[in-house]
Amino acid sequence: MEFTVTLLLLLSLFLNTCAYSKRPDFVNVGVLFSFDSVIGKAAKAAVESAVIDVNRDSRILNGTQMRLIMEDTNCSVFKSSIGAFQMLERDVVAIIGPQSSTVAHMISQIANGVQVPIVSYAATDPTLSSLQFPYFFRTTQSDSFQMAAMANLIDFYGWKEVIAIYTDDEYGRNGIFSLDDEVEKRMSKISYKLALPTNYNLDDITNVLNGSIPLGPRVYIIHINPDPALKFFQVANKLNMMTSDYVWLTTDWLCTTLSSFTPENQSFLRIIEGVVGICQHTLQASQDKNFGSNVYGSYAYDTVWAVAHTIDTFLNQESNLTFSIVGSRFGKLKVFDGGKHFTKILSKMNFNGLTGRIHFDGDRNLVPSGYKIFNMVNLAVHNVGYWSNHSGLSVKPPESLKVDKTISSGSNDKLGVITWPGGKIDRPRGWVIGDTERPLRIGIPKRASFVEFVTELSNHTIEGYCIDVFKEALKLVPYELPYRFVPFGDGLSNPSYDDLVKFVMDDVFDGAVGDIAIVTNRTRIVDYTQPYATTGLVIVVPINNSKASTWVFLRPFTIEMWCVTAAAFVLIAIVMWLLEHRVNDDFRGPLKRQLVTIFLFSFSTLFKRNQEDTISPLGRMVMVVWLFLLMVITSSYTASLTSILTVQQLSSPITGIDSLVATRLPIGYQVGSFAYTYLAESLFVPRSSLIPLGSPDEYEKALRLGPHNGGVAAIVDELPYIELFLLDHDDFAIVGQPFTRSGWGFAFKRDSPLATTLSLSIMQLSENGKLQKIHDRWFCEKGCLSGVGRENEPNQLQMSSFYGLYMICGIFSLTALVLFLLQTVRQYIYYKQKQMLDPRSPSFPAAASSSSSRGCYSVLFNFCDFIDEKEEAIKNMFKKDDDNPQGSQTV
Repeated sequence: MEFTVTLLLLLSLFLNTCAYSKRPDFVNVGVLFSFDSVIGKAAKAAVESAVIDVNRDSRILNGTQMRLIMEDTNCSVFKSSIGAFQMLERDVVAIIGPQSSTVAHMISQIANGVQVPIVSYAATDPTLSSLQFPYFFRTTQSDSFQMAAMANLIDFYGWKEVIAIYTDDEYGRNGIFSLDDEVEKRMSKISYKLALPTNYNLDDITNVLNGSIPLGPRVYIIHINPDPALKFFQVANKLNMMTSDYVWLTTDWLCTTLSSFTPENQSFLRIIEGVVGICQHTLQASQDKNFGSNVYGSYAYDTVWAVAHTIDTFLNQESNLTFSIVGSRFGKLKVFDGGKHFTKILSKMNFNGLTGRIHFDGDRNLVPSGYKIFNMVNLAVHNVGYWSNHSGLSVKPPESLKVDKTISSGSNDKLGVITWPGGKIDRPRGWVIGDTERPLRIGIPKRASFVEFVTELSNHTIEGYCIDVFKEALKLVPYELPYRFVPFGDGLSNPSYDDLVKFVMDDVFDGAVGDIAIVTNRTRIVDYTQPYATTGLVIVVPINNSKASTWVFLRPFTIEMWCVTAAAFVLIAIVMWLLEHRVNDDFRGPLKRQLVTIFLFSFSTLFKRNQEDTISPLGRMVMVVWLFLLMVITSSYTASLTSILTVQQLSSPITGIDSLVATRLPIGYQVGSFAYTYLAESLFVPRSSLIPLGSPDEYEKALRLGPHNGGVAAIVDELPYIELFLLDHDDFAIVGQPFTRSGWGFAFKRDSPLATTLSLSIMQLSENGKLQKIHDRWFCEKGCLSGVGRENEPNQLQMSSFYGLYMICGIFSLTALVLFLLQTVRQYIYYKQKQMLDPRSPSFPAAASSSSSRGCYSVLFNFCDFIDEKEEAIKNMFKKDDDNPQGSQTV
């Protein structure tokens, strides 16, 4: 009995296991797409072909048939939703499609609930790869890679501003947002984003393109859905926008559109001559199947095989497909119980398909194979290059390149020759800021004072130094640049330059020309050209002609310097006396005469040639060095004294900006100048102490009145204005040096190419000297100021400045003195030796009288008496003694 029960249990377990492990006869897979669209037509044929191939292949599914459940979405989110719910009631394990990114967003939300993976071969919106949609897979390349290719193309040709036109849906918006991020990485930008309705017509396109014409950029990025009628370029041709001034770059929608063209309508391609587009790059094998040149057909074919491989692996591991019923207002929905495991298997899929390697990255995107760059020339598509994220732009396919990953992809970018709209092969400039119909609006300050710089005359003529610089710079621009001047201000007072610059930022003006200082707060909102004039804030104060103090002549030297100089005169006098006394009669005689000669000789070297000539070679050597030192000393003294006497004319105690701020006295500034903001916000000068002044006459009046009589203590203004003011007012002067450094430039909107172009022109004007000639023509008829401020109290000349000179003079003097003493000692020893050999030899009276003395004092006295004798007498004595050596021995 027990054996029978055990046998029955084993038999039951065996039968249940066999029933459980049996593969299903068929597996349902949903397919959502628009049957009549450009992509849908190719995809339908590809999917049907792929299912036939899968079901015929005995190596896959092991007898289980794949059955497709197709629904036509007709590019409608509503119809797509209904079709998706109907599919889910029929136990589908995956949904292939949809081709629309907008539909994919909605279907992916449903897929999250029923755990059915969505595998799209055409939805390229980058945001579908977010964590929000874990069941969405993409068997085509994401637009994030396409936009990186487009940004690389823009950067390759050096365009900094572009216009993007797109359909206003998830596909269009998110694709352009991705492009915006990519071009920003390359220091470019999408200046204008212009949206088209999803179901746009010719009027919508016309309105968008007409609105773009007044804008500056002429590089257009077109990111729309495939358009078999090429309506967009029909309108562009009618608006005369397919000329050499324009650049048209398209995403892969144009490539997809062209794949649907038949030989009968090839002549229609004339309207897209010169257009450059991007197309997904796949292996040549993808064209073996009869899907035309539409790459999405090949992707759809590979998608069916990816799902088939996943089903096969899943059935080998799970052996069965189960669903749980969930009720909803749309009917009974079934949750795929093995959906998570099925998705995991799909994410690890790796096989060779028609388009190349089918393998997903971490974001469930197909690992990109790259893009082709094509150019429409002579009614044909010409391939001009390729792009991949590891090789950049190249003329060879990415798979044929061996790329060194240590080298940046942009360093070796290359493309073939491109023929642009209008038939030119030269790189288009890519922007047109002004034309004859809409010239540039150049704002100019309508000044009421210092009109030599810029203003509008009564006959509405605009002239001035700044205007001449601008016109000369425009002559060096290699293309025509129409413009018109627009005065800013009422002409009764100087306008606010901050407001003028803000008008440029707000697009009221395309640029501003004038004496516009380049300061920090303005550079944040506009771009400046290269400065054409150097400037800075300076201080101007009144001066008088009062006489200098009695002892002002002593001020150039410090006390130490005076003492060292006086000591040098005395030492040189002593050294010269020692060197000349034995050989020069001018340095001999009574003691009184010799003292007078010593000091007169030394001090008279300052003013005239000495009456006493130097005879000894050592004395002449010392005199050369001494006279050189005197030349430097007297020149420095003269310069310092001149500066002190000049500065003493200043009637103000102000020495610079620090002392001016410390006085807390009223300070004048020019109306409209940035000096007010700088003094108030940077130096914290009380605003109540800042007095606005509008003209040179007001400058003069305020300075003459002074701070205690309703005037000002000083005026702070930019150096060019003050230079012009001082040309007619010689009783005022600049104090100190400029305490800010800046320049004047022309202002344009941020990232405007005009700023760079005119900067190059200004540098050329500076190099060829025309900039200086313009300045001289306006400001040097009455004489030019140097622009350098005066020092209020120059530093006295310090001993440290002349230490080297005194040291050289001292070394030469000491060397000469040592040589002199060595020579004299040698003669004295020779003389003493003669006396010891023959006591009856001639001797000097002073030496003879002390011959009986003994000790050091007698030797010193004898040596001093020896030095006092003329060298000529000593030499004669030696000569006479040498001529009669025998007579001296027999006497």
